[in-house]
Amino acid sequence: MAKRKRDYYQVLGVERNASEIEIKRAFRELARKHHPDTGSTDAGEAFREINEAYAVLSDKQSRARYDRWGHADDSSGGFGAVVDAAQEMINEVLRRRRGKQKGRDLRYTLEVTFEEAAFGTSKTIQVPLGEGQQREFTVLVPAGSVDGTVKKFANEGEPGKSGAAGDLHVIIRVAQHPTFRREGTDVHSDHTIRFTQAALGAIIDLPTLDGLVKMRIPEGTQPGRIFRIRGRGIPQSSGKNAPRGDHMVHVNVDVPTDLTPRQRQLIEELARETGDGGPGVQPQRKGLIDRVRSLLDE
Repeated sequence: MAKRKRDYYQVLGVERNASEIEIKRAFRELARKHHPDTGSTDAGEAFREINEAYAVLSDKQSRARYDRWGHADDSSGGFGAVVDAAQEMINEVLRRRRGKQKGRDLRYTLEVTFEEAAFGTSKTIQVPLGEGQQREFTVLVPAGSVDGTVKKFANEGEPGKSGAAGDLHVIIRVAQHPTFRREGTDVHSDHTIRFTQAALGAIIDLPTLDGLVKMRIPEGTQPGRIFRIRGRGIPQSSGKNAPRGDHMVHVNVDVPTDLTPRQRQLIEELARETGDGGPGVQPQRKGLIDRVRSLLDE
């Protein structure tokens, strides 16, 4: 059995989302280390592998093709993590006994948004069909899909020679959201409120998967407090009535820095009222919340 090629990103030691600059930097460092002139016994093979990986990943078109389909000469379509080698050998023996040759399995990386993965969607992709031809294929992404989900479609891969077609493996990649992050079926987000809102309480508009919702901030809210909005998280299955996780809101308090003279005067008066104005200052009986209200109403 031919030796399976290593993943080109692993060869260069970079992440799959590495920039062109990061890829070039990694190639130069490895090329200097493994150049045949170094005299190492395995330098030639390592140097060839490094150059091959860089040749593919440094070109936008070849890199995009590799990200979707893997190694061009890899019979498993780069899917060694999910295709068991022993099972593949057994399948090959059975195909030979039947006198038929199954088509090659194909791999496709499908990118969806955070919201599409949460609520489900359908995407039409282009699947190679023979030399220079393509066909359309619709992929249904179920609600609640997570990053890295693999969907297998039997007999939707490369057509076989007098035999069954290969399989199509679709990998779901979920794009990062600028505001939300996922933990199980719960959605987490950070929200910053003003100092006065934390002290006096407020009703704020909070972004969720369902759009803006009203959320009450109780008076005296402390930085780092977490609020739970039930039923605004990730659906556990498809359908409008499917149970959903919750939305967890992590509250931060924005403490003012550039104060006007009037604002500084009010805060200094508040400090004196609460006993924080300096040594020998005794707090008055009026509560903090009531005093903030009276100061702001002046």
